[in-house]
Amino acid sequence: MKHYLQRLEESVKKNWERPALGNYKGETFTFGDVARQCAALHLFFREAGVAKGEKMALCAKNTARWGMSFLAGNTYEAVMVPILADFHPDNVNSLVAHSESTILFTDNEMWPKLSIDKMPLLKAVISTTDFALLYAATPQIKEAYDTLESKFEAEYPGGFKAENVSYPTDNGKDLAIINYTSGTVSVPKGVMLRYECISANVEFGQNRIPSTPNDKIVSMLPMAHMYGMMFELIYPLCGGSSIYYLGKMPTPAMLMGALAEIKPYLLITVPLVMEKIYKNKLQPVLDKPLMKVLTHIPGVNNLIFSKIRKTLLAAFGGNIREIVMGGAALNPDIEKVFKKVKLPYTVGYGMTEAAPLMAYEDWWNFAPKSCGKPIDTVEIRIDSENPYKVVGEIQARGTNIMSGYYKNQEATDAAFTPDGWMRTGDLGLLDKKGNVFIKGRSKNMILSPNGQNIYPEEIEAVINMQPYVVESIVLGRGASLVALVYMDAEKMEQDAVNSDEYRKTLMAEVNRQMPAYSKLSDVERMNSPFEKTPKMSIKRFLYN
Repeated sequence: MKHYLQRLEESVKKNWERPALGNYKGETFTFGDVARQCAALHLFFREAGVAKGEKMALCAKNTARWGMSFLAGNTYEAVMVPILADFHPDNVNSLVAHSESTILFTDNEMWPKLSIDKMPLLKAVISTTDFALLYAATPQIKEAYDTLESKFEAEYPGGFKAENVSYPTDNGKDLAIINYTSGTVSVPKGVMLRYECISANVEFGQNRIPSTPNDKIVSMLPMAHMYGMMFELIYPLCGGSSIYYLGKMPTPAMLMGALAEIKPYLLITVPLVMEKIYKNKLQPVLDKPLMKVLTHIPGVNNLIFSKIRKTLLAAFGGNIREIVMGGAALNPDIEKVFKKVKLPYTVGYGMTEAAPLMAYEDWWNFAPKSCGKPIDTVEIRIDSENPYKVVGEIQARGTNIMSGYYKNQEATDAAFTPDGWMRTGDLGLLDKKGNVFIKGRSKNMILSPNGQNIYPEEIEAVINMQPYVVESIVLGRGASLVALVYMDAEKMEQDAVNSDEYRKTLMAEVNRQMPAYSKLSDVERMNSPFEKTPKMSIKRFLYN
């Protein structure tokens, strides 16, 4: 397996003058710019007495300089600690301290909210907004930063060139990243990932969806989450591709505008974004009475679906080779439409603890309702007496599986079986071809009074396809099932739909499609959208 830092070094040298990282509608940096910034920061780290293996925290909004900050620490062999900018400042303080970080990269917006006295080991704080020094623990460290430019020129009197780039590759088993999966102060879970975990994901990505210097990608996912960090930063850069950051989860209109302008080769996203595009772009067209008739006429329907596919891919910029979704299941009814349209989409399966990928399949072989097959460096098993028919916990082992949770032995012990397989907490099945089918989270499963296993995600998929429904969750309350539903109030008002009457209609329609043990007892309307995780999954625990 080729080390990803070797791939990165080769990519930097080969594409020195080509764009590497950019902010959409803002500044762009070449591969040479990125390498120079990394080298300058390496010099500062050395001058500041930062040893290899020390921790460096990174908490800021998505920007090109976020990417450069991460790469600077990563290529220095520091242990990078990406922290979501959405975490509460108190939790950020706590995680920086818990990780024992000595350097913090943050932006000018986050810095005033943090408390330096709660992060006692910090030697320096550097801004991802403009690379200014925000804090130095000693006058010597401040002087090292203030004189960095002259020292850099002295270090490289002929200028920093491609031949000066050299990244370490003898560290596969060493700790590279601690990625916190929550911002809780009490017992944080910092996933420990080795360099080989990252290399395995990059190798698989470049083998199956190779990226080239002519390719571009639009980044919308949080960089502090492994899904975005891996597939919208590390993997494309290792192929010489250019990355453009949107800075936040975009509206469908903003996303479509960026895609049309940048023309990416690959769209990495979550099902929620594609479901919004479906509801805004496709559903209004397909729901027209004439269209409903035409799409049921053999031959004619293929022409219509082909036209929709071409129009949609053109709106995505015209260069899309694949749309990869992860983080949650795709609504099965929307998936049926995507299949009919022959949209080049696939749904993968992963988690932070796998850095992040565990299963994937190319779009032309992708089995509907699945999340692909185990990737080359991972084995997957189902903990049940019959993995093809009886649902059980999905368990995994392989090169890219974490070492455990940082300073949390209890959580580490609980995460692995006695024979070394990682417990995912997800429930699923396999088919004879090796495709993985997720039924739900083990902690979400509801046991009915008569012993039936109820997977709320299956009911929610039906609810979310109903008119006026934006999103929903299904909960067990005693012996009853209750749906909490957030509706499109503006559209209901436009159509003069009575909320109370619609709730009854909605429940009747959903129950018509459900088996007896999965019928709803009530529908409660929510007044605001559900709170989400970085993967845009609903924080269900807040509503139990």
